[in-house]
Amino acid sequence: MKKNIVTCSLLIDDDKATNFFNKYLLMKHDAFKNVTVVQGVKDALEYLQSLDNQLNLKPELIFLDINMPCMNGWDFLEEFAKLKEEIIDNIKVVMLSTSNDPNDLKKASNNKYVNDFINKPLTYSIIDKIIQEHFSYEITK
Repeated sequence: MKKNIVTCSLLIDDDKATNFFNKYLLMKHDAFKNVTVVQGVKDALEYLQSLDNQLNLKPELIFLDINMPCMNGWDFLEEFAKLKEEIIDNIKVVMLSTSNDPNDLKKASNNKYVNDFINKPLTYSIIDKIIQEHFSYEITK
C-alpha cells in the first residue's frame, strides 16, 4: 500500500476516549501521516480558519461526530459551508456516529459536504474502505 495517502486528517469529537482510539487507529494505518484532534466544533472551525495564516496543515479528511454539546456535527456543517472555498475545497467529510436514526443518514446523504456516514467504532476495514472509495487507492495486504 502507498504510504501517507492522507497527509492530514482532523478528528472532531467531544469524547476523549473516542478521539484517543481513533487517532491511534489512524496513526497505525499506513495511509495517514498527521492526525489532529479537536474536541468541539468551535475548535475545529478555528483550526480551519487558521489555514489562511498557514498555521495548520489543511486536512484532506475530517471525521465528524454528530452528537456533541453546544454545537453538533450539523452545526459544524452549516459553518463549514460559510468558510472560504479555498479552505473547504477538496476536504472530504466522514460523519461518525452511534446514531441509528434513519433521519441522520438521510440528512447526511442530502448534505453536499458529507462524503460518507459511518457507524462507530472506527475499524481498520472501515478506514481501508474510506481510502479506497474517497481517495481512489487500492488496498493491498
